Amino acid sequence: MALDFQCNIAFRWKPNSNSNPNSNSTINNNHKNLLFPKTTLTKPFSKFTIFLTNQNSLISSFHHSPPHVNDNGTSQTAPLVENFNEHQSLRDLLGKLSNGNSCPLQILSDDGDWTKDQFWAVIRFLTHASRPHQILQVFDMWKNIEKSRINGYYYEKIIGVLGEEGMFEEAVLAFQEMKSHGFDPSLGTYNVIIHGFAKNGNFDDALFYFNGMKEANLAPETDTYDGLIEAYGRYKMYDEMAVCVKKMELDGCSPDHITYNLLIREFSRAGLLKRMERVCQTMLSKKMDFQSSTLVAMLEAYARFGIMEKMEKIYRRLLNSKIPLKDDLIRNLAGVYIENYMFSRLDDLGLHVSSRFGATDFVWCLRLLSHACLLSRKGMDSIVQEMEEAKVSWNATVVNIIMLAYLKMKDFTHLRALLSQLPSHHVEPDMVTVGILLDAITFGFDGTGVLETWRRMGHLDRIVEMETDPLVLTAFGKGIFLRKCEEVYCSLEPQAREKSTWTYHNVIDLVLKYNGRKILS
Repeated sequence: MALDFQCNIAFRWKPNSNSNPNSNSTINNNHKNLLFPKTTLTKPFSKFTIFLTNQNSLISSFHHSPPHVNDNGTSQTAPLVENFNEHQSLRDLLGKLSNGNSCPLQILSDDGDWTKDQFWAVIRFLTHASRPHQILQVFDMWKNIEKSRINGYYYEKIIGVLGEEGMFEEAVLAFQEMKSHGFDPSLGTYNVIIHGFAKNGNFDDALFYFNGMKEANLAPETDTYDGLIEAYGRYKMYDEMAVCVKKMELDGCSPDHITYNLLIREFSRAGLLKRMERVCQTMLSKKMDFQSSTLVAMLEAYARFGIMEKMEKIYRRLLNSKIPLKDDLIRNLAGVYIENYMFSRLDDLGLHVSSRFGATDFVWCLRLLSHACLLSRKGMDSIVQEMEEAKVSWNATVVNIIMLAYLKMKDFTHLRALLSQLPSHHVEPDMVTVGILLDAITFGFDGTGVLETWRRMGHLDRIVEMETDPLVLTAFGKGIFLRKCEEVYCSLEPQAREKSTWTYHNVIDLVLKYNGRKILS
């Protein structure tokens, strides 16, 4: 995470690599994924593999299960053999499809025809293999082999599949062809088309089919309107959302709890708190239940705007729910507590997260920060003792939290002792650690020996990194040295700023020269 230097100096925070080996927290893992997103390599044939595995299990059960014997002593092996042959032919068909550049149309032509089960197995394969563009082609060829397959049932199922796969142009083609054969689309099929256009922001076409549905004497249901409302929210068309609700009521379709929950989530994400709260009051008056995802959206909104009283009210409602809270949301909650000087709440928040996800590095950060902000040595010592009992390794965040508290208390004795213990805890100084030491020197602490030790150990020749959790700087501020770094860096010429690497020695030397001082030789 960037240190918020206005001129883009790249001091980056990275999560501690020496995390608790016993921790498998969702919170911790999710946070790493958010900081360092990776391209996920999908396995298009994984579901097909599972399908084949199921087929192998069926075949295996055929081999190992004894044939059923009738009362007259004859065995009923014929149905089993027939069943086995069907599964074998299905597996062979899917095996052909899974070959590199296979063409389902050519395979169908070679096979002559497929049974209904084979056809739908091919359709499932194409969806799982990310080849939905071939679905309509296969359907057209298969239905024309046997004219009785040209019926409303098959069209509706294909349109539904195409809609789920986002193939809305193909879904519309199938829809129009269905009508040309004289089949009347159902409400669900109209919804697929309407929602597809709305999802892509094509509201004129969505409303065209919406009106066509009403002309076909099909009354829109709440699901029809909900899809439109959600799409309006996605495109930040909040006035249109309100109009849609009014139209819904005028058409005699009363919004249900799903509609109201949807409205609250969309208004919450938009930061339209008054509208959100009006819908909440409506739900309460109708005694409707709030979905967990709705409460989370409200919590995010209140935390984003720093409205602590309402934030805590919603948070208490979520305490007993099983829905996970994202790492960023918990950080926002912690930030609100810090801004309101309610540091003891950080420990409570950490304990709650720990009860749900285990004691992660972030949990220890919250709990230790709670006592450090209160400048409680006893509280910090108790957390450190718990960490030792849990065999949790220290990291830059832990060290810097404690040292910032000592610095604020001007407790140079404990600060010096902790600095000397860094090697035994296998913690190397990061940018925040360096800043703490330089600030302490400014306040009269004799830190030249520490700097010389770091120089001999090669710490000052390392590239500048920020390994401390950013929440620590939210609580304590950046300090004199880090703020000076920003000022000096922004005063440099563009070419100097683009220096490929910055070491701690470079940064310290730059700042001290800027101030007309010199500590390191």
